[in-house]
Amino acid sequence: MVHSKELEIGGRKLIIETGRIAKQAHGSVTVRCGGTVVLVTAVGSDSPREGIDFFPLSVEYREQAYAAGRIPGGFFKREGKPRDKEILSARLIDRPIRPLFPEGYRNEVQIVCLILSADQENDADILGLTGASAALSLSDIPFNGPIAAVRVGKVDNQYVINPTFQQIEQSRLDIVIAGSKESITMVEAGAREVSEAEVIEAIEFGHNYIKQIIALQEELAALCGKPKRQIEIAPVNQQLLDKVKALTLDKIQAANVLPHKEERQDAFKKICQDAAEALLTEFPDTGKQINAMVEEIQSHDLRERILSKGQRADGRNLTQIRPITCEIGFLPRTHGSAIFTRGETQSLAVTTLGTASDEQRIEDLEGEYSKSYMLHYNFPPFSVGEVKPIRGPGRREIGHGALAERAVAPVIPSEDLFPYTVRVVSDILESNGSSSMASVCGASLSLMDAGVPIKAPVAGIAMGLVMEKDRVAILSDIMGLEDHLGDMDFKVAGTRDGITALQLDIKVQGLNKDILEKALAQAHQGRMHILGEMEKTISAPKAEISVYAPRILALNIPVEKIGMIIGPGGKMIRALQEEFSVKIDISDDGKVTIASTDVGGAQACFEKIKAMTVEPEMGRVYQGRVVKIMNFGAFVEFMLGTEGLVHISELDKTRVNKVEDIVKEGDSITVKLIKVDPDTGKYSLSRKQALA
Repeated sequence: MVHSKELEIGGRKLIIETGRIAKQAHGSVTVRCGGTVVLVTAVGSDSPREGIDFFPLSVEYREQAYAAGRIPGGFFKREGKPRDKEILSARLIDRPIRPLFPEGYRNEVQIVCLILSADQENDADILGLTGASAALSLSDIPFNGPIAAVRVGKVDNQYVINPTFQQIEQSRLDIVIAGSKESITMVEAGAREVSEAEVIEAIEFGHNYIKQIIALQEELAALCGKPKRQIEIAPVNQQLLDKVKALTLDKIQAANVLPHKEERQDAFKKICQDAAEALLTEFPDTGKQINAMVEEIQSHDLRERILSKGQRADGRNLTQIRPITCEIGFLPRTHGSAIFTRGETQSLAVTTLGTASDEQRIEDLEGEYSKSYMLHYNFPPFSVGEVKPIRGPGRREIGHGALAERAVAPVIPSEDLFPYTVRVVSDILESNGSSSMASVCGASLSLMDAGVPIKAPVAGIAMGLVMEKDRVAILSDIMGLEDHLGDMDFKVAGTRDGITALQLDIKVQGLNKDILEKALAQAHQGRMHILGEMEKTISAPKAEISVYAPRILALNIPVEKIGMIIGPGGKMIRALQEEFSVKIDISDDGKVTIASTDVGGAQACFEKIKAMTVEPEMGRVYQGRVVKIMNFGAFVEFMLGTEGLVHISELDKTRVNKVEDIVKEGDSITVKLIKVDPDTGKYSLSRKQALA
């Protein structure tokens, strides 16, 4: 039987329906907003996967080209591997639902979100997140939901719920919020230097609508939800735990205060090995259990130390930032480079400047477009002392790169001011927490080193949380261990004037407004400190770009002149490029960019194209060249590629009997434009009036 519930949000109906399609999935819904429709399914395995110590959840988000009436490009004409947008949307769904499964649950769960219809107005990602919660709530899979998601924008100083793509372009804020009835579970945002207060207001505004969408899911689940399956979580071997604790507690407490990651990891490896050697004879086949128990004891000790003493593993207090060093110009032949090191996290950020032909072309459901600014993030295994195969970028690299790219985007100059394609690459050379925020800092330094006129430097910081009932500790600049054993990963990036990006992930049930406000205020203090450290190395972009970067000059020409610059079969543009040793790009709207490492060559080419394409000006005097003699006058090229007639009566102040008496072919003469024929567009010139 088909069941549906609907709700009007932002002037558009949100409809959740189940029972029509994909009925063999354990839970399935379609979510519709406007003309955008997503199908979300949830399927869970009957038994746990053996030999793992994590929850095997997988989320797939796929956009079908037919949803927008498109046929995929490429040779195969079908959807291939997921694009970055699909991977980022899958991560958006995964992060808030993952903490809502029972502790110790090891059954495989797969969420599949298919975009079936796209109206070019409403983004499907938030519909997919809400649909994932609804599908899980209707299924028999254990799930501590429901939750829901909305997007909030700020247009003309007014908050807008679920803004359209067009409204997002005009908005100062693009924030996705996921939450339960009581609290916020996930936030992801890009912004144009907004204040902390605006972020809180946007979250409160969106949370009111989240509550309404959750009520809709609850009504649907009451109609047709399945009873939740019974799960069996293996009981803790209390006898083993007691012996592990007796053997390891003192050693764990000592290891938890070792200041460096590597020595701390070595200490815990030794603790696990010693415990296993002592206990495996009495408790065979419990090696993984012993390791898990050691980690649990470590976690409890570390968290209690933070809550009761305000002391962290590396000796810092709750608000202290790790030591920071910055260096620019590290690489001699790149256009801009910087090394940003914070504690045991290090980013090598490199900026490369290119031309319009280097822009990234993207095809998705919203159509085709190009990007002239990119930030790519790489996480090689040596950065954490591991041996792993290096393949293409994974979901982590794409997600961290997108966050850093979003953080820096608001300060990148417009193409009108800086007509370059800008690519920044952040290679993580060492990692112990918050490498994406190190990438933000490194990117800012690298861009300034390259002479890119960014509006202001951007810095990022990762905040953590340890919470036990009423006891709360907010941590600034968390390291990897605090991320792993803590309850929150809250990344905030921005300039001195405001926030440009943030990402909040929660491992507990959710956060209230008070904790969010405190975390944002503490993050602001940390960000100001980091910006101050960066400014000691470089505080503003260099006045000149690197000598190895192309010099780009840009001009706009009349569209009808494009053919003349290109020439038959590209003959003219090739000749210009060869003559001046430049690279020329011409867009359909008449924008011409000229790139060369030789400033003089680029300028000379610029002047020539300008001369070839400038429109003749009535009454203006020109220096021309006689190209042809006729009985009735002389044809003169008075602009590059443009000729006009000087009638015999306009050759001189006195009567002229023969044209050759005054001028000959090849002569340089001064002429004035006196007439343009409205029907033929032919030009009439006068030497006589130019001499007056």
